[in-house]
Amino acid sequence: MSEPVRSVTSIDEDSQASNPPRTSDPGKRPSPIASNRRAARSKSGTLGANRLFVLDTNVLLHDPTSLFRFEEHDIFLPMIVLEELDGHKKGMTEVARNGRQTSRTLDALVAQRGGDMTKGLKLSATGHQSAKGLLFFQTEPLDAQLPSSLPQGKADNQILGVVHALRGKYPKREVILVSKDINMRVKARALGLAAEDYENDKTLDDGELLYPGALALPQDFWTRQSKTIESWASGSHTFYRVSGPTVGQFYINQFVYFEAPGEPSLYARVTEIRDKTAVLKTLKDYTHLKNAVWGVTSRNREQNFALNLLMDPEIDFVTLAGTAGTGKTLMALASGLTQVLDDRRYTEIIMTRATVSVGEDIGFLPGTEEEKMGPWMGALDDNLEFLAKGDGGNAGEWGRAATNELVRSRVKIKSMNFMRGRTFMNKYVIIDEAQNLTPKQMKTLITRAGPGTKIICMGNLAQIDTPYLTEGSSGLTFAVDRFKGWPHGGHITLARGERSRLADFASEVL
Repeated sequence: MSEPVRSVTSIDEDSQASNPPRTSDPGKRPSPIASNRRAARSKSGTLGANRLFVLDTNVLLHDPTSLFRFEEHDIFLPMIVLEELDGHKKGMTEVARNGRQTSRTLDALVAQRGGDMTKGLKLSATGHQSAKGLLFFQTEPLDAQLPSSLPQGKADNQILGVVHALRGKYPKREVILVSKDINMRVKARALGLAAEDYENDKTLDDGELLYPGALALPQDFWTRQSKTIESWASGSHTFYRVSGPTVGQFYINQFVYFEAPGEPSLYARVTEIRDKTAVLKTLKDYTHLKNAVWGVTSRNREQNFALNLLMDPEIDFVTLAGTAGTGKTLMALASGLTQVLDDRRYTEIIMTRATVSVGEDIGFLPGTEEEKMGPWMGALDDNLEFLAKGDGGNAGEWGRAATNELVRSRVKIKSMNFMRGRTFMNKYVIIDEAQNLTPKQMKTLITRAGPGTKIICMGNLAQIDTPYLTEGSSGLTFAVDRFKGWPHGGHITLARGERSRLADFASEVL
């Protein structure tokens, strides 16, 4: 972010710009803010009028379509918000783009035929039928009496003054401030004003867990299935048709496993769900040396699941989440090299990542695009060194050097900044550190995929370095949630670290 922005959080996101509000989709969970409103409405019971939401500038700069996310409720924009929007419209940053889009939206709403600013403008006039409320602008001075300890010239305090005045002007209506600024919400509550966060962009509530991609079958699974189970073999895989209440928890391409002492274990993937029955397909065992992928074998259950996804040509999109040292990059690279150099399934590996520093930025970097990306690709170099060391047999130093050169010639490093408009055909694309991407950036990258391309997104949601992104609003969370159950996509959360005993202990105790 190259310019200071007053109390703007998550300004890079526009996760809902091209999707309808989740509240209108019967198959999706309603947005948290809508749930809050319904709960409050049912408690109060007799709200004569719809609520009036006063939007802070950072909400509009964060999501330009936020005006249409409040269902039947009305929206009020103070004059200082319009002034601040004007101050953020210049430049090529995401903030500036969102500011310009908001201004265009407001212009279209103001220009509607028969509209009267004093009586409110219909939010549905531009085609957003889910927004049934009215938009009000501050068309007259409002008498705001705030404590003298609050500086009167500050924009935050002017907005708080407007909320305070509106509460006095409409005593029978519930007036709520919506802001992404935590301090602003704290100040509002200290003054006895209602304030909420803008939560429509969050894929998950704080109390919810990310879809893990794997499910443990209950201990009585086989005894319950004994009379109704069907099984058949095809090639090296065995298929089981199962039924019962457990099937209701299944998603397509979800991994299921059964482990019990004294009983045979089952590791399978859900390939079909129809009514109350599901088909399970046993997995290829990548823990065995004969199935090693570029010399790499899986060391635990979740790594085996991940390699089954990475090596399956029918799976076009894979998301891997896990803490440091769980083998995400190593498995993705090993699978890529095998499918590019041995199977000739893809022409090359393209690797990119979000260039977000952990600490202070070191400034400009010299060289070409690939050379500039070099310092960010330490993980790639570490893993390529490990993979090259295991290959080449007894070919000696010259043989290893030739193998190394061949491997590197098939791995291209690209910057995300130049991805717009590109199409990757028959490529194996690895997006590292995907937890630092916003949903909008994630959409930009995934939509680059052309015919025959496979995309792997990897990240650790506990290591988000992008300012204003949280686990609930990260692009990785967004992708996992939206691709859940898609027949050509799969996700697995890697649980156990395999880097070293030091790294495993550090990730637990630090």
